[in-house]
Amino acid sequence: MAQPRAWQRMLSGRRLDLLDPSPLDIEFEDIAHGLARVARWNGQTVGDHAFSVAQHSWLVEDVTVHLLGSATTEQRLYALLHDAPEYVIGDMISPFKAMIGDAYKTVEARLQAAIHLRSGLAAEPSDKLKKTIKRADRMVAWFEATHLAGFSESEAEKYFERPSGLAPEALDLKPLPTLEAQAMYLDRVQAVMAGAAA
Repeated sequence: MAQPRAWQRMLSGRRLDLLDPSPLDIEFEDIAHGLARVARWNGQTVGDHAFSVAQHSWLVEDVTVHLLGSATTEQRLYALLHDAPEYVIGDMISPFKAMIGDAYKTVEARLQAAIHLRSGLAAEPSDKLKKTIKRADRMVAWFEATHLAGFSESEAEKYFERPSGLAPEALDLKPLPTLEAQAMYLDRVQAVMAGAAA
């Protein structure tokens, strides 16, 4: 019996093996294309467009820089790419991830390592930076939950971190059209990789 297909064809022409992803098969254009089309909150957000993982990712980078006070190119890039595997495997909501367990985490971790290596980063960030990015992620999720996904502030506090020192006006929470989100994400990644301010 033939093994099930475990690779994904990308629009760039790359064939990405999900079980053994190679950094050589990672293209940033594919990442931007995919993340701009993956909806946060399974699409259950207000607005004319989905709030994409691409938008979420650059907000997490902004908040990471805010938490660090200043950030190196590498720190910013790790933050921008923190959800990059979702360009292939989608954005599963946290309750579903908890139900699936370790199989999902293994595939996600392999993809994340390949993306980091393709970016010129170490396969894993330091534990300290990982915790800072996770905190930024939870703070952005709180804003998204309360401004886009219908959560009350008290409900959001049970699951996410209420941001301190950040106002919602500091973040662009307006869902963008797909092509605009795609271009903005790719521009940000390329600018950060060049060591320039986006």
